[in-house]
Amino acid sequence: MAMTFSPAAHVRSLYPQRPANKPNSSKLLLSLRDGYSTSANVASLSAASNYVKLQICARELAMKPLVKLSGKQRTGVFRCATIEEIEAEKSFIEADVKERMEKTIENVKSNFNSIRTGRANPAILDKVEVEYYGTPVSLKSIAQISTPDASSLLVQPYDKSSLKAIEKAIVTSDLGMTPNSDGEVIRLALPQLTAERRKELSKVVAKQAEEGKVAIRNIRRDALKSYEKLEKEKKLSEDNVKDLSSDLQKVTDEYMKKIDSIYKQKEKELLTV
Repeated sequence: MAMTFSPAAHVRSLYPQRPANKPNSSKLLLSLRDGYSTSANVASLSAASNYVKLQICARELAMKPLVKLSGKQRTGVFRCATIEEIEAEKSFIEADVKERMEKTIENVKSNFNSIRTGRANPAILDKVEVEYYGTPVSLKSIAQISTPDASSLLVQPYDKSSLKAIEKAIVTSDLGMTPNSDGEVIRLALPQLTAERRKELSKVVAKQAEEGKVAIRNIRRDALKSYEKLEKEKKLSEDNVKDLSSDLQKVTDEYMKKIDSIYKQKEKELLTV
């Protein structure tokens, strides 16, 4: 049988077709609360000996049971997810993926910049933290850093009282540079990298690039789990999930290529004498 649900009714009871030879054999099989199902257009119900099969056509969406059906009298309440709700969830997942992947790319770039090459670059001091009035802060937040020439850096503190703390932070860092202070500013001379040191730094860069790729794969994995969850909730079909997974792989491949690109550029800078 087919029935059109009306939002005006508070509760409708659906009965199977009564056999002609058993006029009193009808039993209540399912109650639908219209407050949850006003988006449904058609419901078709067929009864077998021990179960009820409910098929709802709601703008091509399956309805999710909120109450488990059990016992001889099958009663349940169903809520239908709207197309807008499903699209919103999909859009959220896609936006989250791209945002997290972009942050991963920025993190990889930041790590690469902190590894010095043959030329002076203020970014190599980005990872240096200074103990400033009992609180660790980044060097670049309390000093101006410039490159007077290709082989040196100039650090000018905004607060001259922090000069000693800055010197100490640079000495204890892994940069391998000796600060030279005149009481006003700190000069850093960048020694030439040996061939052996360049190879060592190249390995460090390769490791950081691989860590970035692992992060990208983990983001892809999280998104796939979110899509699978929507499929289990009957908000997406198996074909929908396959299409979305295919699109997700394309985005993943795109960001993998970005990491490869910036890695090759950094490696070239390191190995070029």
